[in-house]
Amino acid sequence: MKRKRIPVLLLFAAALTAQQTSQWVSLGADRKLHYLTDEHGNRIMDFSAAGYRGGGVAIPKVNVAKTLRPVDGDTTAQIQAALDETGRSGGGAVVLSPGTYELAGTLSITASGVVLRGSGSGEGGTTIKLTGAPHRFLQIRGTGAWQPGAESANVTDPYVPSGAISFHVDDASAFHRGDAILVRRPVTEKWVHFMGMDTLVRDGKQQTWIKPGTFIRTDRTIQAIDGKTITLDVPLSDSIDAAYLNPPGASIVKYSFPGRISEVGVESLRLVAPLIDVPISEGQYTAFQMDAVVDGWARDIAIQETQNAIVIGAAAKRLTLDKIRVAHSDTHTGAAAPADFSLSGTQILVSRCTVTGEGTWPFVTQASVTGPIVILDAVTNERGVSPHQRWATGLLVDRGRFDNSTARAQGIAFSNRKTAGSGHGWDIGWAVAWNVTSPFLLVQAAPGTMNWCIGCKGEAVDTPPQGTYDAKGATVTPSSLYLEQLRERLGDAAVKAIGY
Repeated sequence: MKRKRIPVLLLFAAALTAQQTSQWVSLGADRKLHYLTDEHGNRIMDFSAAGYRGGGVAIPKVNVAKTLRPVDGDTTAQIQAALDETGRSGGGAVVLSPGTYELAGTLSITASGVVLRGSGSGEGGTTIKLTGAPHRFLQIRGTGAWQPGAESANVTDPYVPSGAISFHVDDASAFHRGDAILVRRPVTEKWVHFMGMDTLVRDGKQQTWIKPGTFIRTDRTIQAIDGKTITLDVPLSDSIDAAYLNPPGASIVKYSFPGRISEVGVESLRLVAPLIDVPISEGQYTAFQMDAVVDGWARDIAIQETQNAIVIGAAAKRLTLDKIRVAHSDTHTGAAAPADFSLSGTQILVSRCTVTGEGTWPFVTQASVTGPIVILDAVTNERGVSPHQRWATGLLVDRGRFDNSTARAQGIAFSNRKTAGSGHGWDIGWAVAWNVTSPFLLVQAAPGTMNWCIGCKGEAVDTPPQGTYDAKGATVTPSSLYLEQLRERLGDAAVKAIGY
């Protein structure tokens, strides 16, 4: 008897139904991601533009400009001179041959195209040994800040949902495809009141969450213009509600940033600091800072005994941090814990990074951060991802494993921190935990916003208002939301290019 053939598409659909899926983002039989929206059109954003060159681009192997060998004593001046000369000569990699290099001062990369490369982060590679008074190992930083131009326009939509990639303005005639713009979302007294953040009182003193009259800025590029419709290269991570933001209302402005540097990085080395346990207000040995940088990276770095190891500044854009391992051999005991990865900026990908040890916050976001910020395949043994303060948006914690060893420490903490610090208040909105495993999960949601915990395993320790849990205790498909979004936007080659 002739066997009946079942169409491949039906087989694929049947396989999908046998797996857990999320109602908010799911793979259809067409192998496309399908998104659920709320009544205002808000949705989980496309995070795939996070990372070097906007995601899906392999970090380059920059040509060697200079090679140094270890010498006795402090080598700060020797390495700095090589970095400076390389910057003046048009860029390249300063390579540190295997061995140990003592550093009593901070190194700086201030020119585009310059990379500091060791000869491996393991045994037989390059070790940087911090000596002298507490200091930072490396600063990768351009100069200046955004310089807004005269060209601006007002957003006219009564509501622009989170995850939207286009909106309307009153006059688009001064703008063109490819323009770098800031989307300026005003902080108003009306919005602060709506968020319940005007009642923060600590020790009898009023605390300021975010100051009315300021702006939260989203750094984007115009992808297309159609009449008065502006389409961006990357979706917005926050909603824009005219009911709470007018006057003055949201706007866009063209900007320049001449001091921002690009194509810079640090890679393939081991950093060892003296073990100290001091309050975070005192001098510390730290790893590196990146700010006023676009299209940069740090990869294959082992870090031992630092405090507040890595800081990504507000003017950073399109960065990848890959395979960075931070380890602490003793517990930090201060009342305020340091942060191993402190994240600001936009389009930041933190991939395959680990933190071991106790007494720190492994991954935090800072104030007024606008995503996408993606933390992919992170592993810690205490705590996990804990946004720190004053309204970050657009964070994805993807396939994290946070095996907390202390009582009820949350691997995910999207929450209202109220008067903690100096009025940290609501720390994040429009954040997603996807296929995360942790003994404890804290997912709350601020007024008018959502935070999601999808396919997560662990005990919810929330207090109202609770965020959105979906497929709790299961593993959903796709395994990684970021990688599937990247594959859909740029193809399988893009996923392979970043090592997956």
